[in-house]
Amino acid sequence: MTSADASELPLLRIGALTRRFGGFTALDDVSVDIKAGERFGLIGPNGSGKTTLINCISGAFRTEPGTVMFCGEDVTRLPPHVRTRRGIARSFQIPRPFRSMTVAENLMVGLDFATGAGLSAAERRDAAMVILQQMGLSAKADVATTRLSQVELRKMELARALATRPKLLISDEAMAGLSGSEIDEVLDLLMKLADESITIIMIEHIMQAVMRFSQRIMCLDAGRIIAIGEPAEVMANARVQEAYLGT
Repeated sequence: MTSADASELPLLRIGALTRRFGGFTALDDVSVDIKAGERFGLIGPNGSGKTTLINCISGAFRTEPGTVMFCGEDVTRLPPHVRTRRGIARSFQIPRPFRSMTVAENLMVGLDFATGAGLSAAERRDAAMVILQQMGLSAKADVATTRLSQVELRKMELARALATRPKLLISDEAMAGLSGSEIDEVLDLLMKLADESITIIMIEHIMQAVMRFSQRIMCLDAGRIIAIGEPAEVMANARVQEAYLGT
């Protein structure tokens, strides 16, 4: 493959991905390409397959059948920790920080994992502080995670994902349970990260946030893609409206 060919490849290519749990098909022949630097929204009603899809991308679930290509490499059979080191990171809807550690120490664990212990403690601390500054949390560096507010926990969850130095960040319901102004804070942070060439998949039920953030949106229902395209196009789709509203 030439360098020109490689540059034309999508960052992430999902091919005919299927996932079953017993007799239940959670994902059914899902295929999509996501370009480097893209802001990509993933929506769908509860039980549509969104979480199953991101678990397949991150390696928590195996596909059966289907392929996950990342940066031109077939990562379908790689375990989650290897995919993380390749550049795939995700935040979780319910933050689960190391409660016995400070905010900075939580990030230092991620940095140690990402670099394979290639940084000294001082270097990891400095790198953690850069990320915390970026997320507006530098003043909380030495605070126990048990003392963080809900929005601060959400920011720290994103910061921990960033500590692995990802090319692709999967943001899973980072705004759930936040107030309007807090949603704006987190959305602004995600927009800034995207401006720094991190590809982001946003999974959200807050449609205004998804519309503002995404360049493209994909809607799943019952494990299948029912619409994909620009935000206004997807939101006007009759099948999307039916999936959400039952009309």
